[in-house]
Amino acid sequence: MKQGADLISQRYIFIWALKYRSLVGQQFDAEHFAEIINEPGPSSAGPLPRDDDTHYFSSYCENDIHAVMIQDKVRTSTYASFILTNPIPFRDASGEKHVYAVDASNIAEKAEQIVKANGLENVIIIICGKFEEISLPDDVEYVDIIIFEWMGYALLYESMLDSVLQACDRFLKPEGGVMSLSQCRIMFGLCEGSEILKERVEFWSDVYGFDLSVMANDVYEEAIVDVVGPDSMASEPYLLKDLHLNDITTHQLDFTSQFTLVSTTPKRTKIHAFVLYFDTFFMTTGESVPPEVPVKVTKEGYVTLAEVWPVGGKALPQRRASTGPGIKQKEDKRQTIFLLRDPIHAEDGTIVMGSFYCKKSATNSRELDVEIHYSVRQNSETTAVGETVVQI
Repeated sequence: MKQGADLISQRYIFIWALKYRSLVGQQFDAEHFAEIINEPGPSSAGPLPRDDDTHYFSSYCENDIHAVMIQDKVRTSTYASFILTNPIPFRDASGEKHVYAVDASNIAEKAEQIVKANGLENVIIIICGKFEEISLPDDVEYVDIIIFEWMGYALLYESMLDSVLQACDRFLKPEGGVMSLSQCRIMFGLCEGSEILKERVEFWSDVYGFDLSVMANDVYEEAIVDVVGPDSMASEPYLLKDLHLNDITTHQLDFTSQFTLVSTTPKRTKIHAFVLYFDTFFMTTGESVPPEVPVKVTKEGYVTLAEVWPVGGKALPQRRASTGPGIKQKEDKRQTIFLLRDPIHAEDGTIVMGSFYCKKSATNSRELDVEIHYSVRQNSETTAVGETVVQI
């Protein structure tokens, strides 16, 4: 690409895919396996229906994933604070005081044992199954409150929000029912990203004296989930998508958003990535949280459990949590990073404009396909558009 004295605008188009990958090891008899695959099947048999769920839910059967989620103090304490500092909707819930705990994985069996071990079997009822398929016991039609933990990487990864919305349509009391959480915002920004580049790309250039750089070829085609330090942010965050969960539909979870990012770097800097994170809001009324409400960002060394118990009987009007840059604790929800093959040369005031496309993968509904189109201008007075570059 040509460089000159004049400030040149550049347009880039990048396509990434957030891919759901797991390694499943299986031991089998090779000869017997060959016999099976060579046996002619019935001529009338068609292709098996696609199954995006079996392995997904089975991945939640193991202890490790639950340990990670429980040890995520930012999330766990936020949910606890919402419940314990907003007692009225829980205290005033009509009918029998029961909690129906639903999980589609076999971890429900352990959950039932835990309930009994803590003497809560008369209060908590475990239901193993998908929200789309289950029925509530004892002819219960509606519940007063639904609490979910459904957020995936980049918020929508794993596509569990679809199940949340269906569950609310089926089971949440139409008048006065409380849905938690009630609002989410997907935020987007520029990221200097040199440390991520070193760890994920440059590392392979010299491994014990060998050039293994071919291993880094696919890094740019996939999103990276990692922790971004606040000092690496190179712009103010931009609101890509504001999800009001009380009225959003599953069709709206595939979306396109325009964005404008303005570099805040004090000196000329190479921008190696975009970064995406999300903020979550808990409102008992279901009302939208105004944009001016600050998001509480919990940083390393903060005591996150101190607010779980209300002080002096004062209940907080709302709870909010962030997965944004600056959060250093052990978390399940980190930031999502999109590395650039060609860095953006930016200085204070450099403008990056474009479109962000997000949709479910055509091959696996638990995955996301993300496509980002963007152009770079060095300042607001530059109007020339340079060569279009496409990278997949």
